[in-house]
Amino acid sequence: MKSCHCGQNSPAQYQELLKVIDRYRHMKGSLIPLLQEAQEIFGYLPGDVMKKISTELKVPFSKTYGAATFYAQFHLQPRGRHVIRVCQGTACHVRGGAKILDAASEQLGIAENGTTEDLRYTLETVACLGACGQGPVLMVNNDTHGRLAAKDVPKILDKYK
Repeated sequence: MKSCHCGQNSPAQYQELLKVIDRYRHMKGSLIPLLQEAQEIFGYLPGDVMKKISTELKVPFSKTYGAATFYAQFHLQPRGRHVIRVCQGTACHVRGGAKILDAASEQLGIAENGTTEDLRYTLETVACLGACGQGPVLMVNNDTHGRLAAKDVPKILDKYK
């Protein structure tokens, strides 16, 4: 197999990708698990990685790209080390969820669905975090913070530097 000299990722990452592709090459229905493993390797799915997968599996790029953009689990841009999810569900919304989002956006200097230049933080909104009784709620990685006011956000985010 030819090596992939794509993007700014390390040669070790591409060697790992090639091993994963070899493992899935002749398996029917392997595109999704292969994309999952590629995302584990790179942290997201760069376009050149998806093209390499398409070429090696002999599937149209449109199919690979379509799968990667259809499922919310896949990310086409680098993500921050700390992923901040701000609930915008009904219970959180009526209790000030938009103010929590605004405070986080201001603190980080990024818009919704943005990532800081240093790849430290990604800011996302979600429809529900399942903690309606604690609204408004935000999560940083796997830590849930509830019953928030906008003034609480900077102190919370400072814990995740």
